Amino acid sequence: MPEFNAFFERLRDRIDATDSLVSVGLDADIDRIPEHLLDKDLPRWAFNRRIIDATHEYAACYKPNAAFYEDADGWRSLRETVAYAHGKGVPVLLDAKRGDIGNTARKYAELLEHVDAITANPYMGRDSLEPFLSKADKGVFVLCRTSNPGGSDLQDLELASGEPLYRRVAAVADLWNERGNVGLVVGATVPEELEELRAEVPDLPFLVPGVGAQGGDAEAAVEYGLADGVGLVNSSRGIIFAGEDAGENFAKASGQAAKRLRDRLNRHRE
Repeated sequence: MPEFNAFFERLRDRIDATDSLVSVGLDADIDRIPEHLLDKDLPRWAFNRRIIDATHEYAACYKPNAAFYEDADGWRSLRETVAYAHGKGVPVLLDAKRGDIGNTARKYAELLEHVDAITANPYMGRDSLEPFLSKADKGVFVLCRTSNPGGSDLQDLELASGEPLYRRVAAVADLWNERGNVGLVVGATVPEELEELRAEVPDLPFLVPGVGAQGGDAEAAVEYGLADGVGLVNSSRGIIFAGEDAGENFAKASGQAAKRLRDRLNRHRE
């Protein structure tokens, strides 16, 4: 049985409490937010609050993507969103994909003072992630095998050992898991790779994107994404914009979409 840090233990408790593996991606695209919210002081926060109200009972985690908040009002909206999610008892994983060296890495890692976990890019090596890894009570999900078509441009490259680069990333991340706070980002669009990586690193929880709008394999995401019952399956657009044409009732459709995904995933849980 893997030894998890405080974040993954809290996540386990949340998964058990909601009977859900669903991570709701809060990608609050201002161009898709309902028109009636655009006159609010912080439209993205107004949108997220309604999404959280409608989905929190089905959410193991919320995953705001930093790209949708990188302006002054956006950061204000994100702070309000994180506080509100925490008020509902839901952990927050910031999808920031950070990875740099020296003072820059240490500054990026300060984001973990406000959220429970973060995604990180391993391309620059151990020292670029150490400021994140050193925060023993937080979670760090390392990009490993992404679900986008172009992911294969680099991730599939064969090393001298004969293994693809993404498998080496998994093995190295496993070595970095000294504090029990490391997970992997592994897409659901190629199920056999999920299975292969689970065999390689049995103790690392996976964050599995691609099950929603990208059409990934839900059964494989559940079967291979969990380490001792802990893992997350993310849907962003498929949940938060489920009611895009429903006007002021948009959040109700999001709640229904989150419930459907939870129930769909649970059909494959033991």
